[in-house]
Amino acid sequence: MYKILSGTEPSFPTLVDILDAFPEVSPAWLVMGRGEMLEPAARATPAARPKPALGQGVVNNGGVLVVTVDKDGVDNVELVPVAAQAGYTLQHNEAVFVQDLPRYRLPHFEQGKFRAFEVAGDSMTPTLNHNDVVVCSLVDNWRLLVPGDMYVVVTAEAVMLKRIRHRIADLEEEVILYSDNPHRHPYPLDVADIMELWRVRGYLSTFLPSAPHITAERLWEAIESLGLERSAVLERLDQNAPSDAPRSE
Repeated sequence: MYKILSGTEPSFPTLVDILDAFPEVSPAWLVMGRGEMLEPAARATPAARPKPALGQGVVNNGGVLVVTVDKDGVDNVELVPVAAQAGYTLQHNEAVFVQDLPRYRLPHFEQGKFRAFEVAGDSMTPTLNHNDVVVCSLVDNWRLLVPGDMYVVVTAEAVMLKRIRHRIADLEEEVILYSDNPHRHPYPLDVADIMELWRVRGYLSTFLPSAPHITAERLWEAIESLGLERSAVLERLDQNAPSDAPRSE
């Protein structure tokens, strides 16, 4: 569910419903924006936060997503720059923190809830570069993630941009996180440690590719000079590729 900052105010019955569903949320924070989001007892025992039971249709962290809206009540796209990502791991559901993030309206990202994250490092090169910005949609139901897509994975310790190749079935399993950089090894993460999951839907970059590289075309010319067809070569490559490798179609 969403906690909305600015714009149309929720009705009193809506506030009551929210507090009934999330008794750990502070009424003073929800109604007036004062103090901490969670009651002291809930803050003291974060491990006791309710989680969806195994076997339920929805697998997620059961938390509250804080969003901001513009003067017309339309969701903003909040940007989480690299400098704010350490704070985001701890305060992603704090209204004051989210409200202080840079906010934008982006074409083609008007319908739905989107958040942008600045890319740091080279774990996703050559697909993405350092200082690129990925624009992501929230994944409410982790069972519905698209295998092979890139995701921003938020835990209590890090904000990570990784590729996930398999669906998440329940909270008791591990998920393997992959980098596009072949020099970075995949590693497992406990699903229960994930606090937010965002699917990458696009990106912004100041990196402009150079003119098309002619090496690949010269390679094809050499292959064809040997009397081989491109289609036959691609078919052979697919037959010998790992099962999780992208196909040539």
